Amino acid sequence: MSTVVQAPTEVRRARYAVAAVFAVHGAVTGSFATRVPWIQDHAGVGAGQLGLALAFTAFGASCSMPLAGRITHQLGSRTALRALMTLWTVSLVLPALAPNMLTLCLAMFVYGASAGMADVAMNALGVEVEQRLGKSIMSGLHGMWSAGALIGSAGGTLAAHLGSDARVHHALAAAVLTALGLLACGWVLDLRPTEDEEPPPRFALPPRSALLIGAVGFCAVFAEGASLDWSAVYLEDHIGSSAGLAAACTTGFMLTMAVARLVGDAVVNRFGAVRTVRAGGVLAAAGGVLVVVAGQPALAMAGFGLMGLGIAVVVPLCFAAAGHSGPNPSQAIAGVATITYTSGLIAPSLIGGVAQLTSLMVSFMVVTALSCGLVVFAGVLRGGERKGARGAEVSPPAAAVPGPRS
Repeated sequence: MSTVVQAPTEVRRARYAVAAVFAVHGAVTGSFATRVPWIQDHAGVGAGQLGLALAFTAFGASCSMPLAGRITHQLGSRTALRALMTLWTVSLVLPALAPNMLTLCLAMFVYGASAGMADVAMNALGVEVEQRLGKSIMSGLHGMWSAGALIGSAGGTLAAHLGSDARVHHALAAAVLTALGLLACGWVLDLRPTEDEEPPPRFALPPRSALLIGAVGFCAVFAEGASLDWSAVYLEDHIGSSAGLAAACTTGFMLTMAVARLVGDAVVNRFGAVRTVRAGGVLAAAGGVLVVVAGQPALAMAGFGLMGLGIAVVVPLCFAAAGHSGPNPSQAIAGVATITYTSGLIAPSLIGGVAQLTSLMVSFMVVTALSCGLVVFAGVLRGGERKGARGAEVSPPAAAVPGPRS
C-alpha cells in the first residue's frame, strides 16, 4: 500500500495518535466491564446465561477479524480505522439496552465483532509505525490500552457507586469516546493500496507463521484470563483472605501489567523480543509457583504480580511479530488475535472445570505449565525481528523500510 505520510515528524505524530486510539479502545472495555452486574440484572439472566452471552463477544470478534484487512484495503487505513473505532465506541450502548437473553447475546456479538475489527486495524497501524521508527513501540501501545481500560473502569466504578443507570452512563461514555477516537484517528498513517495490489480475501485461514506466533500468545492470554477472573477467588476461597484484599489482588495484577507494558519497549529495544519473552516466561512461571505454594495472601499476591509482570509484553510482541512475518500483516494479525481471543474465552471456564474436578491449586499448576511454554516457544518471534546493536533483535531503521506493508 502507498502512503502520503513520510516525514519523521509526521510518523512520530502518528505514533501518539495510534497510542490515543489504543487508550480509547481500552476505555470502552473498562467502561463495559464495571457495569456487567447492572446489565445482568436488567436483562434478567442468571450466571450461566450471562457466561453464555459473554461468550458471544469472543465469537463475534473471531468472525469479524478477518474482515478488517479487506475494509482497510478498500477505504484506506485512516478512514477504515475512523469507521471501525466509531462502530466500536457506539456499540458500547448496546448491551445495557438488552431486555432479555436473546437481545443480550445479539448485542454482545455486535460488541465483540466491532471490537475485533478495530483491534486488528489499530494493531496493523501500530506495527507500521514501529517499522518506520525503527524501534519497539507495541508494548507501550498496549500499555496505553491498559491505561485506558483502567480509566474507563474507574469511571464505571464511580457511576455504579452513584447508582447511575448504565444506559445513561454508557451513552455519555460512548459520546465522549467517539469524539476522542475520531480526533485521534485524524492523525494516524493514511495508507492506501497501490494500483496493482490485490485486495485481501474476505475470509482466509491465518498463515502458518501466525499459528505459531498465536500459540505463544495463547499461553500468555490464558495466564492473564485465569489471573483476572480467578485471582480474587483464589485468595478468598483457597487462602482465606478478606474480600477486600482479594479484590486488591486483581487490581494489583492489572496495574502491574499496565506499568510493565508502558515501560516494556525499553527492555525490548535493548534485549529483543525473544529474550524478553523468555525472561517473562521465567518470571511468570516463578509467579505461578508462588501462587501454588502460597499459604498466606502476601505470597500469593506477589505471585500474581510476578505473573502479570512476566506476561505483560507477550501479546504486543506477538502482534508485532505477526505484522512483520509476511506480505499481509492484517491477515497475520487477525490470525494471532483470533487465537488469543479464543484463549481468553476458554481460560476462565477451563480453570473452573479443573477446579471443580480437583482444586484451584491444581488449576494454577496448569497456568504455571503454560507459562513455561513462553520460555520454550519464544523463538518463533524471531522471524519478525532483525539484528541491531549489541546483538539485540530490533526492527530496521525507518530509512531501511521501503514502504508500508498494510
